[in-house]
Amino acid sequence: MKLKRLTTLLLFSILFQSCCTFYGDCEDRFDDSFIASNFTPVVIKRADFEASINLSNSTAIGTSGKIYIVNNTLFINELNKGFHIYDNSDPSNPKALKFLEAPGSTDLAIRDNMIYINQATDLIAVQFNATTNEISLKKRISNTFPPLRSPDGFEAYDIPENSVVVDWKPKN
Repeated sequence: MKLKRLTTLLLFSILFQSCCTFYGDCEDRFDDSFIASNFTPVVIKRADFEASINLSNSTAIGTSGKIYIVNNTLFINELNKGFHIYDNSDPSNPKALKFLEAPGSTDLAIRDNMIYINQATDLIAVQFNATTNEISLKKRISNTFPPLRSPDGFEAYDIPENSVVVDWKPKN
């Protein structure tokens, strides 16, 4: 039994030593591109983030995400930016109404005339009045979701305190 444990320990130590060569330092053998993201996080202060929900004039769609239709209203996600809102009473010719700015947003759900948005790390409840084209923030639950990851799967590090990652931009 003792011989079996000793043999197993010896095999594992040989296996782990084979991961690095004996000449030179292992850390010198990797370049940063192997372990770093090809994207840089876009960060805003939490206070600005929480005040960032806004309804503005419609804009052209850039990078679209999920689509949601309720009654005659169409919502198209602009990935990590917000939602384009359209009057969809004539589906062959939807009319742009407004743009719901919500930095860091990727998805929404609508229930009982309330729009639930995952805005980066927070879950927010917003009410949209299609008649007056106005919104009102009803509730925010902070830190419901994990921080946004980069498109290549990395998490941001060295983020200033009381700040939130709302997007990722490619490195030059």
